[in-house]
Amino acid sequence: MTLKNSKEKNQLKVEKRKITGRKVKKLRGEGILPANIYGKKIKSLAVQLPLKDFLPVYKKVGEIGIVEVKVVGEEKPRPTLIHNVQLHPVTDKPLHADFYQVDLKERVTTNIPVELVGESPAVAQKIGVLIQPLTEIEIEALPTDLPEKFTVDVSKLEKIDDAFRVGDIKPPTGVEILTGVNQILAKIEPPTKEEVAPPPVEEKSAAEKEEKKEEEKPEEKSSTEASGNKSEEEK
Repeated sequence: MTLKNSKEKNQLKVEKRKITGRKVKKLRGEGILPANIYGKKIKSLAVQLPLKDFLPVYKKVGEIGIVEVKVVGEEKPRPTLIHNVQLHPVTDKPLHADFYQVDLKERVTTNIPVELVGESPAVAQKIGVLIQPLTEIEIEALPTDLPEKFTVDVSKLEKIDDAFRVGDIKPPTGVEILTGVNQILAKIEPPTKEEVAPPPVEEKSAAEKEEKKEEEKPEEKSSTEASGNKSEEEK
């Protein structure tokens, strides 16, 4: 199991937003993403920023990387986590986002994704199939200590019922895992009947069946040969 956590600063510049409600549709049409900044002991603030600026940062940090949000008119940037990104149901383009302002000295609770890597011998040898019941686990840590992801190597899962559990993860210093230690992250299970059934016999086409019938018919004598034979008999 490995961890990855980038310490590189990610910054976004936003402006205070006056347009609210249904009128934000006009902003989206102009390539502007409506958003809000909120957090403990702070007043919620409506903001906006170019969608083209937001996309690369969100793609890079997701909801677990610190983003320094600089509000136009304010002296210091605000440390935040991106939360609750609403996506268009067809295009998956962000429609709205929240920036959760954090205290860098106060621990936060969030979910961290789990990525499976490597190849299980059980799968390679078609002994069983690999399942992943959990794709993320809940942790608590300081905002600056949040790992980008947990990476689980499944190459040691060699037989049926071999499993990798949450308790097998060794978190870095300062990170506490809240998900139950017996929760399964990856496991080898027996293949289903459908997965081990032999491939169906290919059904022959009607034309092929008809052709085979013709080949199996006894060879018929030509009318000329039949007439000749009859004449010989009559002699």
